[in-house]
Amino acid sequence: QPLVSSSKWLEVHGLKRNKLSLSQILSQIGFQHRKDYVTTLGKLVASRYADGLFPQYKRAHDGSVYNLTAKKELILHFVDGLMRAIELYKQRMEWLTSESRQIFGVIQERCIVIVLDFGSVAPAEFDLCRDALSVVLVEQVTQIAKFNLIRAAQDLTKWQQKSAPVSEHTVKSAVTWLWKLDYMTAASHTSSAEALLEAMSDEAVSS
Repeated sequence: QPLVSSSKWLEVHGLKRNKLSLSQILSQIGFQHRKDYVTTLGKLVASRYADGLFPQYKRAHDGSVYNLTAKKELILHFVDGLMRAIELYKQRMEWLTSESRQIFGVIQERCIVIVLDFGSVAPAEFDLCRDALSVVLVEQVTQIAKFNLIRAAQDLTKWQQKSAPVSEHTVKSAVTWLWKLDYMTAASHTSSAEALLEAMSDEAVSS
């Protein structure tokens, strides 16, 4: 799936975009039961001619009442549309909460620098971190334009001096570099901030 934000995704697949929101459906399967102010009488008059003629639906959030006039076929048409929308939403949620997106979310920028700050993790956790980073490189970074990796340490290390264009070769190179990193490296209390500043100094990178 393309790396798009949920707001952008909803612009295409959302209920309102596909005329499946509650208000849009109600306007197509019935009409609102109104109480209007009649100037000549000087009072509110309820439209009661529909009482008992149609099934009614009352919206909880505003109390408005709709008289439902649609035939069964039209109702089933909206049921089918909503069931398809539910299935699509489920697929989107499964995608958002799987693999690298569980940790990194959906990368939307065209150029990124990933700052690696392993701190004092145990060896097993160090490998887990590298596994996760390898997955995000293969799954998501392959879909953007440029990237770089910087490790926060007393002696700051970078995969490339500046962000490099994404290609099959550069992604493989970055994964190899990642797995050659030493587990233990000297750190200082400012190394994280220095690595972030170094990442931001790359003119191609968006904040």
